[in-house]
Amino acid sequence: MHGLARSGGSQELLRWLSGRADGWAGLLSRDGTVLYGVARAAPDSTGGGPAALAAACAKELTALGAHSSAFDKGAHTALLFSLDAPSDAPAPVLGVVGRRPLPDGLSTLLADAALPLAMCWAAETVERKRRRVDLAESRGREAVLHLLMTGQLSIAHQVAGALKPSLPDPVRVCVVECSGRDRDAVARVCMELSDGRSWVVRCPVYARHLILVVPAKPGQADGRLGPRVASAVDDCVVGISEDVTLADTATAYRQAFHALAVARGLPQRHAHFGAAPELALVAGAEGARWADALLAPLHAYRPRRGQDPGSQELAATLASWLAFSSHATDHLKIHRNTLAARLRLTGELLGLDLAVLADQSAVDLALRIRATPALPRPPSGPAGGGAGSAHRPAVRSRTGVGPGRTETTAAHSPESAHPREPVHSTMPAHAPTPVNPPEGAHSPDLGHSLDDILRTAAVRSWAVQQLRPLGGPGPADGPADPYTTLRTWLECEAQLAPAAAALGLSVPGVRKRLTRLETVLRRSLLRTPSARYDLWLAFRSLHLADGG
Repeated sequence: MHGLARSGGSQELLRWLSGRADGWAGLLSRDGTVLYGVARAAPDSTGGGPAALAAACAKELTALGAHSSAFDKGAHTALLFSLDAPSDAPAPVLGVVGRRPLPDGLSTLLADAALPLAMCWAAETVERKRRRVDLAESRGREAVLHLLMTGQLSIAHQVAGALKPSLPDPVRVCVVECSGRDRDAVARVCMELSDGRSWVVRCPVYARHLILVVPAKPGQADGRLGPRVASAVDDCVVGISEDVTLADTATAYRQAFHALAVARGLPQRHAHFGAAPELALVAGAEGARWADALLAPLHAYRPRRGQDPGSQELAATLASWLAFSSHATDHLKIHRNTLAARLRLTGELLGLDLAVLADQSAVDLALRIRATPALPRPPSGPAGGGAGSAHRPAVRSRTGVGPGRTETTAAHSPESAHPREPVHSTMPAHAPTPVNPPEGAHSPDLGHSLDDILRTAAVRSWAVQQLRPLGGPGPADGPADPYTTLRTWLECEAQLAPAAAALGLSVPGVRKRLTRLETVLRRSLLRTPSARYDLWLAFRSLHLADGG
């Protein structure tokens, strides 16, 4: 009996008792609810047959105020014993139901089993409470990470103050991929290696990922936490970001995720993010002004009903979807229909077709620029070009990234603001759409189109640096050329099947090429967050520089 209690807990003890009674055994609450029941043949917690008799007898035992009792009904006899329990928890009732005559000595056996069963139940109750506390702490840490990702530092500090440790600044972000071992076990290893100074968050999107927010101050051992985790856990892979301010946690996460794609192919199983300028900074003041104007209809939106999402919630949903695609439902804890409805509304407000990679790239850049408040904002434009301008400025729409792709300029029109069906992944491009504010909203002067930003010397230099590892297009511009492979994939809206058809390859063949390119570019391509937006913008910038 005591061996069963140590090895299998209350469930194994009840299974053994049901066999000795040749009937049903279980634990019940004082109101007759079956907490766990098992019959000799198979578990039974549905409340039918012997379980229903035990439930009714448990209610009678409570009404009588007795510690134990026996009840006869038909051909069955029910034996009930109240178990001891801590003062802060209700005591369960052990119930056994069997056909008469009951086996000899069954009452004595149940009395002997009451003590180990009560101890098992108390230990299991404590374990259930511990798991609830762990879950609450995990969700709290996830909420802090979400606040950091959306730039809400003040609220993040308030929540983190109750969880400990305090949020560091500056930080380095590591993404740990646990291949085979339990993620909770790896999380404990990370906490031990950092002496509790790092924030360890279970990724809400990828079930095998841990996100570490590590102090990055000089002289602290936490800076080597990523390599130490890879060394301590045999089957994990670690991507490590650059050192950034706490306000740039979202950027550091993307960097660590891209580094993770590189680390998968390295024997040491860890990699640092390759030094590269952030396009949001390279775009400069004019890019900040363009982003402010592009997103103005979204930030000016006010919902008609109090329960509808506001502008901040729509912007967070859009950013999550651009980063995680359909996995945004896991990130935001919302239903897929809710995600679709929010994306539909956001597309209508911005006048963008979120099914097109070009428009996805534009709004992703605009959101990243908006998340960089240090960028200066120049004056709103030359005289006569502000709010009193006689016409709304045209915004260039993009339909491709290279030769053979066209660029059109579309003026605002009421017809261009029709609703569009939302998508959860990129789709083949169709007619370009203008940026159109909602009816009655402020009409911003964009001043510059995205193409104007991409034509600047600083952005062109950034684009050259992004694509330099590809070595440029081959002499024959054939499908085996990595430059052509990547460009064709982007022209096909970053979809494998259309890209395979355009290159004359199989889908697995294109996937293998892109996987190899992840190592070359030191960026993630096939998994979100993906570098597809930056790469589309880089190709577009070079195409414009060539006179496209």
